[in-house]
Amino acid sequence: MRHRLAGVRLSRTSAHRKALFSNLIAALFYNERIRTTDAKAKETRRLAERTITWARRVGDVLGKKPERRSLDESARVVHAVRMARRVVRDRGAVLKLFDELAPRFVGRAGGYTRIIKLPQRPGDAAPMSMLELLSEDGAPKTVEKDEKSKGTKAEAKADKGKAAKAEAKAEKAPAKKAAKK
Repeated sequence: MRHRLAGVRLSRTSAHRKALFSNLIAALFYNERIRTTDAKAKETRRLAERTITWARRVGDVLGKKPERRSLDESARVVHAVRMARRVVRDRGAVLKLFDELAPRFVGRAGGYTRIIKLPQRPGDAAPMSMLELLSEDGAPKTVEKDEKSKGTKAEAKADKGKAAKAEAKAEKAPAKKAAKK
């Protein structure tokens, strides 16, 4: 019986499981959004939130320059980095966590990620999810679009049609001038 045992096995050895979750969390920190199965997303979320909390707890100290920190503060930062490196073995991901992500979540007491259900995977009908980090205001990070791309599809088609007409007119104008001469 598996009473009071945390985590999922996913039919993998413990070493394979640790490597899998370490890589998934590193990808989440780099890309801020990953697509994976439901079971992996739920377990990755649990580990990622714990790791972000380690970084967030020393957020006040991270704002200071390393030479301005006291011995106690430096020890807190080193300990937090080592605890994060236990879970995420990718050095670049841990650096991004402490430099960019932790300051974003300083005012937040948990709930740094969101799981969005996706359609089943075509090959084996596995339930899929998207795991993403939240932005400062709680909304998922989105790619900023320029002003023209905002609006409905009909408006976009109309703008595209106008642009095509303007280009055609500009091409005809030099041809007309050359014909007159």
